[in-house]
Formats: sequence, C-alpha cells, structure tokens
Amino acid sequence: MISSPDSRRDSAIPALSYERPVVWPARTITTLSNGLEVVLAESHIIPKFTGQLFFRSGNAAGSSVVPGLADITSSVIRTGTTARNSRRIEEDLRRMGADLSCGAGADTSAISFAGLVDFSSDLFALVSELAQQAAFPADEFERERRQTLEGLRIERTTPGFLGSERFRKALFGHHPYGTISPTEAQVEGYTLAQLKEFYSHYYRPGNALLVVVGDFSPQDMLARIEKVFASWAPGKAEEAPDPALPVIAGRHVYFVHLPGAVQAQVLVGNRAITRKHPDWLPLTLANSIYGGAFNSRLVMNIREDKGYTYSPRSGAHSMRQHGYFSIHAAVRNEVTAAALTEIFYEIDKMRAEAVGEDELADARNYMTGVFSLGLATQGGLAGQLATSRLEKLPEDYLETYRERILALTAADVLDAAKKYFDSAGAQIVIVGDRALLEEQASKFGTTEVYDTHGNRI
Repeated sequence: MISSPDSRRDSAIPALSYERPVVWPARTITTLSNGLEVVLAESHIIPKFTGQLFFRSGNAAGSSVVPGLADITSSVIRTGTTARNSRRIEEDLRRMGADLSCGAGADTSAISFAGLVDFSSDLFALVSELAQQAAFPADEFERERRQTLEGLRIERTTPGFLGSERFRKALFGHHPYGTISPTEAQVEGYTLAQLKEFYSHYYRPGNALLVVVGDFSPQDMLARIEKVFASWAPGKAEEAPDPALPVIAGRHVYFVHLPGAVQAQVLVGNRAITRKHPDWLPLTLANSIYGGAFNSRLVMNIREDKGYTYSPRSGAHSMRQHGYFSIHAAVRNEVTAAALTEIFYEIDKMRAEAVGEDELADARNYMTGVFSLGLATQGGLAGQLATSRLEKLPEDYLETYRERILALTAADVLDAAKKYFDSAGAQIVIVGDRALLEEQASKFGTTEVYDTHGNRI
C-alpha cells in the first residue's frame, strides 16, 4: 500500500545520535640535535602522508626591511635549488605523485607537501633542499616580482582588499600587523640580496617545526626525517618586532573612496586577544553566536530579515603578538547606514543580555562539530597540531577543546562580549563611492577619507 503525503509527514523523525568521541592518534614529539622540532601523528585511512615545515617568521619579521618580504621569498624558493631547477622540481613531483607549495603569513613561512608514503624519503629530500639550498634564480625572481606587481594592481581595485588594508592600519598603526601588503614602489625595489638575507636568517632548524601526519610507523618516519634533516646546520632567529600600538579612543570612520563602486564594503571591529588568552574560547563562542555561523544573529538580521547583504560574517582573529575582532559585510549603497545600525544593535544586545540556553547549546554544538570535522583529513589534523605547537598552547589543548567549549555558560559568553565587542571604541571602514556614502558614514563618528593607494584626501 502506498502511503499518503499526510501519513509520511506524520512519521516520526529519527532522533540525532550522540556525537561520537574524537579518537586522537598516537603522537610522537621530539627535537633533533640541530633544534628542529618534529611532530608525527599516525593516520592509517589512506596510504598517504601530509607534512608542513613551518618557520616561526613571516612578513612581520621582514617588515623592518620591506613589507611582504616573506611572501616573495617563499615564492622564489619554490622555483629552484642548487641541485634542481624549476622544471626538474615539477618533474620529480609528478614522478612521486606529490604536491608541494610554499607560502607565508604574518607570523610564519611554510613549505607544505603531501604524497604517497612510499616516496616519503624522496619528498623529504626535496623539502630539505628547498629549506637549505634554494638557488634564487634571477629570472624566476623577476617573474615573481612582476606577478606580485600585477596582483597588487588588481587588489587596489578590490573593495575587500582595500577595506582590510585600511582596517588593519586603523587597529595596528605602524606595528608590522598594520601592513598587509607592500606598495608598488616597494615591490619595484625588491632585490635578490634582500630575499637571500631573509632566507639565510630565518630558514633555520632552531626556528622550524616539522609536522607530519599519515600512514606510517613513527619510528620508521622519524628515522627517514633524521637521515634527511639531521645534517642541517643549527641556527635560531629572533622574534619579530612588537612596537607600541596606537591609542584608540572612541569610534572612528575611515572612508576609502572607490569611484563608481556599486555597493559598499563595510568593516567594523577592534583589537582583542590571542589564542593563548584564557578568554579565547568564550570569545570564539560569543563570535559564533553573533556572526560567525550561518544561523548567527547578524546573518538572521541583515541577510534573512532585512535583505541588506548576502553573506555578512564576523571573526575572532589570533596572531602571535595580538588579536582582533572583525565584522564584514558588502551592502547596497542606499542601506549602508542602516546596516551599520543593525551591526551595532546586535553588538550591544550581546553585551547587554545573556543568550538563551537553546541558542547557547546550538552554538556549542556547532563549534564542537566544526572542530571534529576539521580533524577528518590529514591536512586538517596537521593544521591543528601545528597551531598548537606554534602557539605554545597546553599539551592537552586539542584533546580538551570540545569539553571546554561544552562547559561554557551564558555568563561566560556575556562576559566575553562585554570585554571584547568594543561597541564604543569600534573602528569602522567603508569602501565605496564617496558621493553616495560619505553622508551616511559621518553619522557614526569622525571621518577620514583615503584614496585607493592609502593617501589621505
């Protein structure tokens, strides 16, 4: 007998099962005689392994010479070693069925790689060459510099980049974190000597962390690593500079004039804390409720209810020396002021009222679920292990993360919102057409206007 639509609707929906516990793999943590820290974790799902060789120095460390130095250095080392040119590197990676990339952020530089366990020794040999014997070919350097210039010129027409650039400058001023990109003139002035100096100074084993996750025996994998990396000459590097931050008092609006822009890019936020602070987990839970998840208050308000924007979001961001809280939204020009009003309404509500138990439970379950999903791949697990070691977090930080999130209360969230959602001292950045938006912007604080190259108008 075929059931009717009504009978199907009346059928009971199966209850959700209990969340399965995370089974943490066995880990081996050691330091080689030259200072290289090594973390190994077994993952026997597929016959592959994933690795990341981190250096605890990034663009912030090179800022005293020129912004963006770590970025271009990481790009150029990928193009050749004293034993292999660029073409040979690509051919060897194809032969091994491996992937390899190099990159840098504010606080770290990294060589990331993945491949079949059977080729791990060969892949480690290549990684070791890149870390110790980069050739810095002049033609590859010029190509990377030209590509950097072209990318920068495109970014200077992009509202998201322009907003982030001005926002970081507002929060961090002359601190290295206040600069997210070099100028065209600075890129034109890059020299091979600068790259080589950064490389020789910071790509040292005492400044490095090697994380490897995959289908291997830790004893065998450690033996392969020691064979390849133990001869690396010891060396350390100093911390990046940490100059004083600008004094921020009250709301301030920074307007970036982008002629002809058809919408406004809005950023709001303030300096906050790093991952090592005891309040980090309450802050991230408060952020999830406010705007960090798809069912968050900010999304429900200015996307679902008001229709001002497609994808508003907020985030708590931790860097090594400082952290910050930010809110992003791209809105229609005519509703810019209205969107900002709702952004602050939701901030002030988070600071004034404790969240309900249902909303709190949903947010806790979301955060623990996302955390568990992030561990489902070798790359995700390697990333979590690397963060824990690079940030010098407690040894049981990852194992106890979920239970600590589930133990947070409405009072914890309210306290975090009061401390780190700085409504009265929020810095506001708006990118768009000045003629259409400046009057709306002026309602929220003293306004400064800049062009797309960062010059004050």
